[in-house]
Amino acid sequence: MPQTGFLAYLCLFIACCVGCSEAFPSKLSQEAVNDRPVIGVLTQIVSDDVMKPFGRTYIPAAYVKYLESGGSRVMPIRLTLTTAEYENIFKKINGLLFIGGAVNLETSDFARVAKIFYRLALMANDAGDYFPIWGTCMGLQLLTVLVADENLLTNTLAENIALPLNLTTEAHSSRMFEGFPDKLMTALTQEPLTGNFHHYGVTVQSFQENKKLNSFFSLLSTNVAENGAHFISTIEGKRYPFYGVQWHPEVNRFQWDRKENYPHSAHAVQLSSLLAEFFVDEGRRSLHRFDNPEEEASSLIYNYTPVYAGNFTAYEQIYFF
Repeated sequence: MPQTGFLAYLCLFIACCVGCSEAFPSKLSQEAVNDRPVIGVLTQIVSDDVMKPFGRTYIPAAYVKYLESGGSRVMPIRLTLTTAEYENIFKKINGLLFIGGAVNLETSDFARVAKIFYRLALMANDAGDYFPIWGTCMGLQLLTVLVADENLLTNTLAENIALPLNLTTEAHSSRMFEGFPDKLMTALTQEPLTGNFHHYGVTVQSFQENKKLNSFFSLLSTNVAENGAHFISTIEGKRYPFYGVQWHPEVNRFQWDRKENYPHSAHAVQLSSLLAEFFVDEGRRSLHRFDNPEEEASSLIYNYTPVYAGNFTAYEQIYFF
């Protein structure tokens, strides 16, 4: 090719490249993401006599491992702080988990502290400050009390039993189950993938008849208790990123007591994994942060040592506080 022809070709090539770079942005704009999320977990009040020698409050290690497996860190939140201290903590964490257990959902310290964080989360989300909450078992029950402003629990005994979910039509368009493989969604309705360990719950009838509840939450699944009661088992906030399950996704991978019906199939493990990742991804949308790395490091669960509890409880390990 003659030199003049080559130079003309080179100029044309450069012009095309410049035009393409202007037509297609070099970096796609995207929502800010926090890749170092910290999820707060309220400590639970010790009620079993065999656990009382170890501390006043506790967190089963399975919940901690569950959140860590989704890609977050965990901050235990004690029940003895002031409202101002909880407001300060709220500005630093990126989500909150209400664990299972057995306490009064209206008068206990656990309920009191949960209500503070619930109100803070409502105000934050209303202001465009994304903040998710997850409730497991009693945590779901607590969310219904906070939203309905009354206790609607009745006997829905499903103690130590694994069940499939009766998914509603809303489940298939939900945020929680979005992106789940079709095969897993089918397995959810046919295989006993959800471990249930509860005596009380909210019936479908109570949910449907309570305007506050059914306008706040979408009902994603139901189940039938041992006494025949039809209870809500999975809910999702319509406007707010608040989620609740009456069952225990954390046990599928982190609890192994042979006396308990913990689901450990491949689908059960996949379900647990996807839900942990989903909630932590919700936490990544929160841009709350600690003021400095030292404060952050001193606040995390790594500063505590779990106690082996498999010889006196159904938990493998427990953090006591």
